[in-house]
Amino acid sequence: MSNYAPTIGLEIHAELKTKTKMFCDSLNDPEEKHPNTNVCPICAGHPGTLPVINKSAVEAVLKVGMALNGDIPQHSKFDRKNYFYPDLPKGYQISQYDLPLIFGGVLNGVRLTRIHLEEDTGRLIHQLPMPTGRQAITNYQLPPASFVDLNRAGVPLMELVSEPDIKSVEQAVEFAKELQLILRYLGVSDADMEKGQMRVEVNVSLRRTDAKQDAGQTRNLGTKVEVKNINSFKAAHDAIQYEIERQAEVLEKGEKVVQETRGWNDVKKKTVSQRLKEEAHDYRYFPEPDLPPLDLSKFDLRAIKISIPELPKEKRARFAKEYGLAPEQIELLIGDRETARYFEETISEMAADNNASINEKIILAFNYFTSDLRGLLTEKALSLSEAKITPENFADLIELISVKKVSSRAAKDILRKMLETGLDPNQILQQENLSQVSGENELKSIVEKVVKENPNAAADYKKGKVNALQFLVGKAMAELKGRGNPEVLQKIFRTILLPE
Repeated sequence: MSNYAPTIGLEIHAELKTKTKMFCDSLNDPEEKHPNTNVCPICAGHPGTLPVINKSAVEAVLKVGMALNGDIPQHSKFDRKNYFYPDLPKGYQISQYDLPLIFGGVLNGVRLTRIHLEEDTGRLIHQLPMPTGRQAITNYQLPPASFVDLNRAGVPLMELVSEPDIKSVEQAVEFAKELQLILRYLGVSDADMEKGQMRVEVNVSLRRTDAKQDAGQTRNLGTKVEVKNINSFKAAHDAIQYEIERQAEVLEKGEKVVQETRGWNDVKKKTVSQRLKEEAHDYRYFPEPDLPPLDLSKFDLRAIKISIPELPKEKRARFAKEYGLAPEQIELLIGDRETARYFEETISEMAADNNASINEKIILAFNYFTSDLRGLLTEKALSLSEAKITPENFADLIELISVKKVSSRAAKDILRKMLETGLDPNQILQQENLSQVSGENELKSIVEKVVKENPNAAADYKKGKVNALQFLVGKAMAELKGRGNPEVLQKIFRTILLPE
C-alpha cells in the first residue's frame, strides 16, 4: 500500500426539508411509515401528468451554494436522466446535467465541481413486517418478491460532487461530516444517514508513487471505481479503506483495475461488483420538455444570502476566541445548532453580571452542561428543546455553584428538580433546604462525630494514608445530606487529626 497514493472524490446526496415533493404537492414526510401514502399521479409517473418546480427546493440549494462559496449561473435547467430500475416509476429521473444550480465552491479545502437538484427514487422493500394481532396468520410465509414504496419518490434531492482532491480516508469522512453539519445549520436538511436522508458515494483510484511510476504518468490518477450504498460515516471509512487495499492488491498482481460501480456490503465488510461504470451518454440526457428553464436572476438572492446563519467554521473560531475552549470541547457544543445556541445564551446570562470570574464560570458551565445536564436528558429521553430548564435558570445554577452556595452534590439534585419542575434553582434551594454549609462552627461538631465513629480511618490518616481523609469527608457529607462544603470539611479534619 505504501507504493500507492489514493485519489478520492465524493458524491453526496441529501434529501431537502420541504413541505411537498420536488415536482408535485404530495407531502414530503420522511417519518411516514405506511407505504404508498404520500403519492399522487405525478410522482407515481402516470402518463400525461405535468411536473411543477418546487421553488423552496431551488432556494435551499442556492443557499447551500452560497454557504460553500459556489458560483450561481444566470440560467439553469432540468434534464431527463434515463435508466430503468424498479423504484423509478417514470423510467427516468428528472435531474440536472450541464446547467446545474451551482458551479464550484470549496469545503474543508476540497474544491467542489457542482451542486445540482433532482428528484429521489422510491424505495424497495425486500422483506415485509410479520403480521401481528388480529391480522396474524399461522405459518405465515412471505411471497418470493420485492415491494415498492413510492413515499420517497419525487422528494427533492440535492447532489454535491467534489473534485478528486481528497487524499485520505480520514479527510473524506471529515468532509462528509462537515457537510452534514452545514446542511443542518442551514436548516435545509436533517441529513440523517440512518434514515437515508444523506447518502455517500465515493470514487476511489490509486496511482503509483514508487520508482515504477513513469515520469510521464505522474498526473495519472488511475482507474476510478465508484462505491455506492454507503449509509454511515463508519461504512464510508471502511468502504474507502477496503477499496484502497483491494485496488492495491490488483495492481501488485500486474492486473488492471476495472472501471465499475461497486456496492458496500456492511455485513461482510467488503465492496462487491454491481455493474460496469456508466458514462453520461448511457443515461441519454436531454432537456426536460415539461419544465421551463430557470432564470436564477429572478430569485431574491440577497434575501437568501442574509438568511445564512453563522456556520460551523466561523462558530469554532468565535468559541475559541470568546470562551477560551479547547477544540475538542468546541466540537461537543457545535455538533448541534440547538446545543450551541443554548450554551451561548447561558454564557450571555452569566456575562451580564459583569463578573470578573467569567472564564472560570464558562468552564464550570461547560462541565455541567456536557455531563450532568446531557446525562439527565439522555436518561429521560428528552431533547434540549423539550427540557424545562431555560438557559437563564441554568446560568443561575452555575452562579450558585460558583459562589459555593450549593455543593456539587446538591447541584445535581437541584438540576434534576429543575428538569422535572421547570423551577428556578433559587426556589428549589429554599424549598429543599439545600444551601451549602460552610461555617466552621457548624461543621466542627459533625467532624468530631465522624472521627469518633470511624477511629480506624482516623488512625490511617494520621499514618499518612491520604485516601482515608476522603473517606472521612464522605461520611461527613452523608451526615449533612450533601450540604457540607468539602474544602472546609477537609481543613477541619486536618486541624483535628494533625494539629500543628
